[in-house]
Amino acid sequence: MIQAALQQACDEMDLTFSRAAFSPVIAEANDRSDGIYSAADGSLIAQGAQGLPVFVGVMQHSTRTIIGMIADGRCERPDEGDIYIVNDPYLGGTHLMDVRFAMPVWRNGDVFCWLSNTGHWPDIGGAVPGGFSASATSVEQEGLRLPPVKLFKKGRLDPEIYAIICSNIRIADQRIGDIRAQAAALHVGQERLFAILDRYGDETVVEAIGELRLRASAQMRAHIAGIRDGVYCSRAFVDSDGVVDEPLTVELAVEKAGDTLTFDFGGSSKPCAGPMNSVLATTLSAVYLAMRHIFPDVPISAGAFEPLIVRRPAGTFLDAHYPRPVSGCAAEVSQRIAEAVFAAMVQALPDRVTAAPAGSSGNFALGGHDPARQRDFVMYQISGGGYGGNASHDGLSNGCSTIGISKSPPVEIMEQHYPVLYRHYRLREGSGGAGRHRGGFGLAYELELLRGEARASFVMDHGRFGPQGVLGGADGAVNTVTVYRGGQPHVPAHLSKEQDIPLRAGDRVSVGTPGGGGYGDPFERDPDLVTHDVRLGYYTVPEAAAKFGVVVDRSGQVDRRATVARRGQTQT
Repeated sequence: MIQAALQQACDEMDLTFSRAAFSPVIAEANDRSDGIYSAADGSLIAQGAQGLPVFVGVMQHSTRTIIGMIADGRCERPDEGDIYIVNDPYLGGTHLMDVRFAMPVWRNGDVFCWLSNTGHWPDIGGAVPGGFSASATSVEQEGLRLPPVKLFKKGRLDPEIYAIICSNIRIADQRIGDIRAQAAALHVGQERLFAILDRYGDETVVEAIGELRLRASAQMRAHIAGIRDGVYCSRAFVDSDGVVDEPLTVELAVEKAGDTLTFDFGGSSKPCAGPMNSVLATTLSAVYLAMRHIFPDVPISAGAFEPLIVRRPAGTFLDAHYPRPVSGCAAEVSQRIAEAVFAAMVQALPDRVTAAPAGSSGNFALGGHDPARQRDFVMYQISGGGYGGNASHDGLSNGCSTIGISKSPPVEIMEQHYPVLYRHYRLREGSGGAGRHRGGFGLAYELELLRGEARASFVMDHGRFGPQGVLGGADGAVNTVTVYRGGQPHVPAHLSKEQDIPLRAGDRVSVGTPGGGGYGDPFERDPDLVTHDVRLGYYTVPEAAAKFGVVVDRSGQVDRRATVARRGQTQT
């Protein structure tokens, strides 16, 4: 009962945040998360079911950092009604656009716990609108960096801190809506938490929180104990860092011993020049969320993380330090880390782990001036992709990214807010990797700038390497970006990353997101399933023959004799 009540309090915070927010990326895409954290060490007590999983470990680290900074005098001590704001990536964060609020909850004169949430602000200043600077070489180029400071003091917004923020970001006049929504979510959480404490009693709730942590740890350990002891190795690749056009390698060795898993990323690439470095908090959180995908029944609390030992990847791009740029860490690098975990663990748990999902948030920012409305705008588009096939069925098409529950904002909302027109928005046929169970399909969309001038920036991934197939399955299709300026196509040199592309009215941006990896030998796929996909237009007849060895006759039926012959010849 208490576990469900705590979860419900977090869910209501999430709902409040989205309903009250101004920006579509929060109000519609739900790029936010809320949670309850320990007053002693910031450890996670509960998080909303609809919050982004990547923020699970991150907010635990940032809350712990605030508590530590208060203890050693580097941060002002809290009073009732205070809310701290922080987005510094190196203090337990992600990228600068993910802004965290943290509020102590007072009970009988002491801090009972902390409530914290994170929301993706559509702009935080920096070199390009939206903050996704694809070629940044230092964090200062990415935007305003805030250490933990009190934005609200005893319940009142601090006008000086607010003025500093507004003086350093674009569309500052629109920011107050998201700030008020983010604070309101914490206040709703406090009210719900007080109701729980009043109903069950403080001592009972404290005992229950401790017991829930122990049970989450025990449940995760029980799952791990069922895995065969050994070392499972994998690799995943980032297209480039946006500055040096060479791939970055995520090298992983997972050692299973008894009831623990040890993750070693020590062989990964060195720190990079561009913005695809990952701070430690994001690296840890990426491992946690990957294991949540594998064992979703384990309750979300700090106890679930205890059997997961991640060796600090010092000297690699997965342990970024100031002033390394990090705008791609949360949305892209974290998903390569998760992909590496999936690729390792599928060797140990083939019936439970999927092939690689699309693994890109498709970060596309467009900033400019709308002459019809006489105001500036910053549009931020995230997009889904295909999930990987698994032991029992095909992958989901156009699912949300690996790191979250966030979804693409509705086209109608985007066209209402910004001077753009979506010329098409559809499934990307054929993009799923072939397999006994194929990967899901990505998304294809194209939008046109209707008026004024704007600048486009992209920080995506999987443009060079498609999501990995497993156990004989084929990789999913790669991400594609094409910008049509004056009717002439332009493909970014780094395929999935570029910034400050000037656009005028009539220019278009076309994006194809990755499909999921295939699971198992494609020639073991049921021919009837292949013909069903052909009838739906997912594959052409030649594609069906090439990818799956299935021959379809003129009537749309499987030519089983020809299919058997083709599969045999190709395998031979």
